Amino acid sequence: MKRLLSTAATALLAATTAGAEPWPQGEPNTQYQSAFPEQTRAPAMQSGITLKAEPLVEGLDHPWAVELLPDGSALITERPGRLKLYKDGAVTDVTGIPEVSAKGQGGLLDVALAPDFATSRIIYLSYAEPREGGNGTAVARMRLADDGASVEDVAVLFRQQPTYDGDKHFGSRVVPNADGTLFITLGERSDVPIRDTAQDLANHLGKLIRIDANGQVPADNPFVGLKDVQPEIYASGLRNVQAAALDGDGRLWTIEHGPMGGDEVNRPEIGKNYGWPVISYGLNYDGTPVNEGITTREGMEQPLYYWDPVIAPSGADFYDGPLFADWQGDLLIGAMSPPGLVRLKLDGDKVVGEERFDPEIGRIRDVQVAEDGAIWVVTDEDRGGLYRLTPNS
Repeated sequence: MKRLLSTAATALLAATTAGAEPWPQGEPNTQYQSAFPEQTRAPAMQSGITLKAEPLVEGLDHPWAVELLPDGSALITERPGRLKLYKDGAVTDVTGIPEVSAKGQGGLLDVALAPDFATSRIIYLSYAEPREGGNGTAVARMRLADDGASVEDVAVLFRQQPTYDGDKHFGSRVVPNADGTLFITLGERSDVPIRDTAQDLANHLGKLIRIDANGQVPADNPFVGLKDVQPEIYASGLRNVQAAALDGDGRLWTIEHGPMGGDEVNRPEIGKNYGWPVISYGLNYDGTPVNEGITTREGMEQPLYYWDPVIAPSGADFYDGPLFADWQGDLLIGAMSPPGLVRLKLDGDKVVGEERFDPEIGRIRDVQVAEDGAIWVVTDEDRGGLYRLTPNS
């Protein structure tokens, strides 16, 4: 799945966005100027497609993630602390998972498969871990039993430091790589002043972490051997990344929540600083500027794309499948405010078109593309669900 547009795709995009205005989204919260053309409000695409939402599981309690298994079944996390297996139309609880701190935005979060899951049955869970004096994001590795009813050999690979007594901004997506390493996205815990430590390399808050499959630090991480620096850090200056995915070339993309405006798409590079909360394209929730109210600073990276007002992004995947023929390589993002699915057309690292869909199922928290090209999503609601999205015929 190559990310550069073919000649035919370029022609199609020109046809669908010719003279197009940005997607109608209301007035921005700020008057900030973007750093380059189409860094925000890219031309609206009009595919003419509407989505059919087939409910597979209903009545879930704030599901947070879905992961598709090779046999066509799926694992679903519920934030209060349950892992469920959906198989052959039935749902069962998976026993043996770690205890979680299920308050506020915390609880059981992401689930991901090891690249060799078909033979190893290894999965990873991220969650808000209860600790003395507070909580923190943790990631554990475990083996899913052959019948899917339980997990065993549970080992905690990573614990975010420091512990903090709060209930917001845990992250957290886990993205396994083909080379055996894991990317882990971590929130900066939201509160003032602790959010400022997203700039402090002595802790894990507001960072992108990279470890190996045993929880060890890879030798080629950027800060290995430096004094007073956490060696697991791969990139810094992030706010609350709840969407992350590898593109067809194996490159990591992240999408993070901004405050009032300033949701961001980034392609994190080793050792780089993405600015939060020194620079931002949003405002504090009370309408005041974030710190100095600036959007650029030397040594800090610009987002590839941002939204103002926000979409509240959570969960993402790159499309690769037969059902939506013109979407190959497009970035699909779950949106919670307003609820729906957002499609971004990319030309290299540039966003060149945006389209939004509202299948009227609620706040989309996670997105996974199945082998048959259908898009599976979970909705973060009191009575959330697992849905299969396909084109309306």
